[in-house]
Amino acid sequence: MSALTAFRGQVLYTSVPEKFETFEKGYVIVEEGKVQTVVSTLSEDHKAAEIVDFGDKLLIPSFMDLHIHAPQYAYNGLGMDEELVGWLDRYAFPEEAKFSDPDYARKIYSRVVHDLWKYGSTRAVVFGSLHKEATRILLDLLIESGLGGFVGKVNMNRNSPGFLIETTEQSLADTEEIAREYANRSDMVKPCITPRFIPSCTLDLMEGLGDIAERYNLPVQTHLSEAVAEVEWSRQLHPEFEYDGAVYDHCGLFGQTPTIMAHCLFCPEDEIRIMAERGIFGVHCPYANLNVSGGMMPMRKLLDAGVPVGLGSDIAGGHVFSLSNVMSMAVCISKMVWHQSGKKYKPLTTPEAFYLGTKSGGSLFGKVGSFEPGYEFDALVIDDSELGDSGRSLEERLQRYIYTGDDRQIVERYVRGRKIREPEIVH
Repeated sequence: MSALTAFRGQVLYTSVPEKFETFEKGYVIVEEGKVQTVVSTLSEDHKAAEIVDFGDKLLIPSFMDLHIHAPQYAYNGLGMDEELVGWLDRYAFPEEAKFSDPDYARKIYSRVVHDLWKYGSTRAVVFGSLHKEATRILLDLLIESGLGGFVGKVNMNRNSPGFLIETTEQSLADTEEIAREYANRSDMVKPCITPRFIPSCTLDLMEGLGDIAERYNLPVQTHLSEAVAEVEWSRQLHPEFEYDGAVYDHCGLFGQTPTIMAHCLFCPEDEIRIMAERGIFGVHCPYANLNVSGGMMPMRKLLDAGVPVGLGSDIAGGHVFSLSNVMSMAVCISKMVWHQSGKKYKPLTTPEAFYLGTKSGGSLFGKVGSFEPGYEFDALVIDDSELGDSGRSLEERLQRYIYTGDDRQIVERYVRGRKIREPEIVH
């Protein structure tokens, strides 16, 4: 492929949340993996470009999945009658213990990476397990795939079963070893500091993790206000702090480096204000919140306050890998929140949901998730010909795909202008 490429198709993206930008039979001009411009007609400046023509197929930015538990993949769809704490005890912890076996980790993690590719999530924020070697395997597989993201070795030194717990010293030593080894190995895949949540980590462990995050300039990911029982548990453990964010802040884990907080269902006003001031990401995981009876994220409340928000599948609390399906469910949840709030928080629109799953989430990784000039060309080609009649606007066709489509309509995936081949599954 030449340095200058013109990708032709039915182009849609969101530069702002309120509306789609559309170009019928348009061209996305890409140079050295970055978008130069989007045009309806090629000019003389583009006559040397190689043309890649997708005909009537949709050409959209790829998806950004900001919350996945990779070691939970094997029991996805199970335990959906449980609430959060019971679900963790019965399913999550016993399964994650298996990742002490590197062969098992490679087999499962190869499927996780494959499914990220399959469902069009070219960048992701991923929890591993507490096992150092398994986390290395996950990092390596993601690097080899050509996809991008953040990967964390989970930390947990209390309130965990004896078969899945670590000492403070070992947890910090293993985390720093991975940080040192992978912080500069790839500009696409980075290690991520990952305390599981407050009940599973002591203050001295989290303070040590905050120090590692600062010294290696690493992102932080964890859970925030996922369920009422979890919030109450945190208050019992740390009555000296007013809310979960204050605990993380005390430990240097609340916006001191790029921070991703999953769920954010019950955040008080002060916590939301700090998240907005520091650019701390909230991640909406609608399927997981319903499955484990957590609640419904007040998305509009956070957005109106200026909190950056993205979307997450939250495998395996959530059972759906497809971010397009997560987008549609986020809209549905927002309608229920609108109703229950007395119409205070207006529902999401389809363009807003798409923006959250592309450009907003992509901003964690730089200029990713849009076709604006200077953005990296992470893209999906969608063949929606079997989803219904073709006599629809581009916006309607994309909405129909978001609500009724799946991985079968994704025919090509690009990262930084390069087509990504299907990752190998280890059997």
